[in-house]
Amino acid sequence: MEVFYYLVFGVMAAVVAALELSKTNKDRINTSSSFNSFKNNYLLVFSIMMAGDWLQGPYVYYLYSTYGFGKGDIGQLFIAGFGSSMLFGTIVGSLADKQGRKRACVTYCIVYILSCITKHSPQYKVLMVGRILGGIATSLLFSAFESWLIAEHNKRNFEQQWLSLTFSKAVFLGNGLVAILSGLFGNLLVDTFSFGPVAPFDAAACFLAIGMAIILGTWSENFGDPSDSKDLLTQFKVAAIAIASDEKIALLGAIQSLFEASMYTFVFLWTPALSPNDEEIPHGFVFATFMLASMLGSSLAARLMSRSSLRVENYMQIVFLVSAASLLLPITTSVLVTPSKVKDEGLSLNSSIQLLGFCVFESCVGIFWPSIMKMRSQYIPEEARSTIMNFFRVPLNIFVCIVLYNVDAFPITIMFGMCSIFLFVASILQRRLMVISEKPKAEDWSPMKERNSEVDPLTL
Repeated sequence: MEVFYYLVFGVMAAVVAALELSKTNKDRINTSSSFNSFKNNYLLVFSIMMAGDWLQGPYVYYLYSTYGFGKGDIGQLFIAGFGSSMLFGTIVGSLADKQGRKRACVTYCIVYILSCITKHSPQYKVLMVGRILGGIATSLLFSAFESWLIAEHNKRNFEQQWLSLTFSKAVFLGNGLVAILSGLFGNLLVDTFSFGPVAPFDAAACFLAIGMAIILGTWSENFGDPSDSKDLLTQFKVAAIAIASDEKIALLGAIQSLFEASMYTFVFLWTPALSPNDEEIPHGFVFATFMLASMLGSSLAARLMSRSSLRVENYMQIVFLVSAASLLLPITTSVLVTPSKVKDEGLSLNSSIQLLGFCVFESCVGIFWPSIMKMRSQYIPEEARSTIMNFFRVPLNIFVCIVLYNVDAFPITIMFGMCSIFLFVASILQRRLMVISEKPKAEDWSPMKERNSEVDPLTL
């Protein structure tokens, strides 16, 4: 393998280690023992849940191809997953608010385990059902757990600033360390022990079952609005009213959709960008490097959010601008450096520059996750938290489905340019959010809710 890969990985690992080991009291938040116990329990469960998700990711496409399906059929399976998340996400989000977040987290485990079981069948229809179940599970993973955490944190009267600590640690572990270990474990099962491409899915199901047992044994239940027996349609209306009547919520949803749309598009594009002539690249090693970069970002976010004088809304503008510039690199390198049309034996200059830029983007992703969680905890009303969070994912899933359907229709530089524009727009919206969030708060959710309750939402 190229020395350059080892060098980038080593530098990234050294920086992450230095950031973690050099933390001073100024960078740390003093917390209580009861909070630490609560935080560690959540981090354990969330890390196990993310292990169940990360174990599957690298092998989904590979498994389908071993069953003999072509690119078109596999593309339809992926579209089914994102489409399912879009169609059913708001429903499961509302059910989480109405029936309980703990139940929703347990449902995530059950649904994802069933999705893993379907991977044993080479039948296209069975695999399609599995993708639909996986889409539902993804919606629950990115809404129910966070909603439960915030509600439980507030119910136990912990300080609000402590939430940022849990968020940053969750991203550091779940989207960083656990992702790397899951990739290595999956590689061990498939390549070293030769258990076959379905083995990581079986391992994921085991992790999910363990996590579900911990949830059932240690978590208490919480709800969005237990005193209000709304049906699902009414709940959708109330969530829509909240988004439409509060500019901060609407801006937050737009920012999240723009960034995540760029992030998921990047997932599809980084491989052809680094190997334009089908060069052999160590996908697993590059993926591990990206996850290290994400850990670096979450470590930086922890430091930033530990400073009460620094607001998330301020520094996220810079993060979006840096991420926009990093995804412009494939375009700028293609203009400044003449791309080779011949398959290189080693890593080309273009690819080397782009790899560094992609690591910068992944670092921005690591900052983004805990920061957006922090802003969601501040602006999204508790009564419909899961519902609104899944509303935010609807435009994201629509966009990803369109990209998947037309992935071969546009040059890769056009796709990266589009992502860069999205991120630049996100920085503009973030500045607007910063400006209006600094204004005195004229009204909160409760009075608005009381006004809305005087009028049946179904008549609006």
